[in-house]
This record gives sequence, C-alpha cells and structure tokens, in this order.
Amino acid sequence: MKKYSISEKIIKKSFYLSVWIIEKICDTEKLKSKIAELEKLEQGTLGKEIAKNLKENNLNLVPNFESHDLKHSLLGFKMTPLDEIRMQAFMIGNGNWSLVSILIFLYGVILLPNKWNIFLQDLRKGQQAIPIKEWRIDEFADKQIDELRQSLFNPKTQKVYSMKKWTVREISQYGSFAIIAAGIFGMLFCLPYLWSANIADLVGAGFPFVAGAILVVGGLINLSILSQKTELENSIPKK
Repeated sequence: MKKYSISEKIIKKSFYLSVWIIEKICDTEKLKSKIAELEKLEQGTLGKEIAKNLKENNLNLVPNFESHDLKHSLLGFKMTPLDEIRMQAFMIGNGNWSLVSILIFLYGVILLPNKWNIFLQDLRKGQQAIPIKEWRIDEFADKQIDELRQSLFNPKTQKVYSMKKWTVREISQYGSFAIIAAGIFGMLFCLPYLWSANIADLVGAGFPFVAGAILVVGGLINLSILSQKTELENSIPKK
C-alpha cells in the first residue's frame, strides 16, 4: 500500500469527505446503473476504463461531477492526492477556470509546496492540449481511449493557450480564493495546538487561528459582493 505524507493524507481525507457529503445529499442510484452500462462496453474504450478505475478505487460517479472521472481516465492521472492536484493544474492550463478547479489547485499548492515544479509542468501540458472541459461521458464513452489521447496533442487541432489578460474583478475573485485557501490552511495548522495544556501554545496558536478565520470570512464576503454585482449587471437590460 502506498504511503502518503501528512499533507497528502489531509488532501485525501478532504476529497473523500466532499464526495461523501455529495453522495448523502444527492440521488446516486441512476449513476450506479450508468457505471453498470459502462462496464459492458468493449475493452479499450474510455467508458470501460472509467468503470474500471471507479471499481478499483471503490468509488461511484458523483452527481454533477461525472466528467471529473472522465478526465482522470483520459489523462491517465491516478485517483491519489498528488494526481488529483496535478489534474487540476492540467485543466486550469487547458482553460477550465472553474471555482472548483481553482480551489482544489490552490489547496494542493499550499499543502504540497515541494511539488510546484510538477504542477507547472502539468499546467503547461494543459496549455498545449485541445480543450476538453466540455467533454462528457455520454459523448465519448464508446470511443477508443488510445485514439482520444492521441487527438489531445494533435498538431492539426492543437490550440496553445496564451496567458489571459485579467480584469480587476477577476484578480479580486481569484485573490479571494487564495485568501480563503490560506485562511483554511492556517486554521488547520493551528488547530492541534489549541488543545494543548501549555498556555504559550494556546496563545501562539490562538491568534493565527483567529486571523485565519478572518481571512476566510473576508474572502467569502468579497465573493458575495462580487456575485451580487454580477447579478445586478446581468439584470440590467442591454441596449
């Protein structure tokens, strides 16, 4: 069995907790039957590989995140803490600037600073591949996985992403994500010391813990304000 570092264990438990919560609040029965259908596909197809990976890791398809498992199988990233972050790095480079991808990536960057060079390489690979963020299982399940992988870096269809120019709002938004991630990391780091009988430990950990909580709340407030502004702008009829 593979041994994980403390940081990787935190990432792994966080992901399994997230999946568990989603499974509890969503109906997963339809997706279980979908896995059974994927298992019936021919060997070498993307759908067959997805079903195989889920079975080997004792996982199910997660509602609204089915394409996540597609990307794991298509890109060859294992369902391990490190590869989970690596895949998000690839997808961000590939143009998938979603809230979930950015938060997971920042979470990994903070907890795994010794892997930054690997994440950078994956991000660059994502920039060199054709866009796959819109790919869905229903559309590609019966396609041969080797052929799909070759098409990702086909020079004829390849699109290299240049660094986008960020607006003030985008900088503020992604800055909020970074602040929230930093605050959560600070709180988790200080949490064990808050149970210490040593007053010095309590005081030394208490202030950073509160500061981390303030960062999280501040980031959430800023995101809420940005969301309200966006909704207001969208509600104004365009001339």
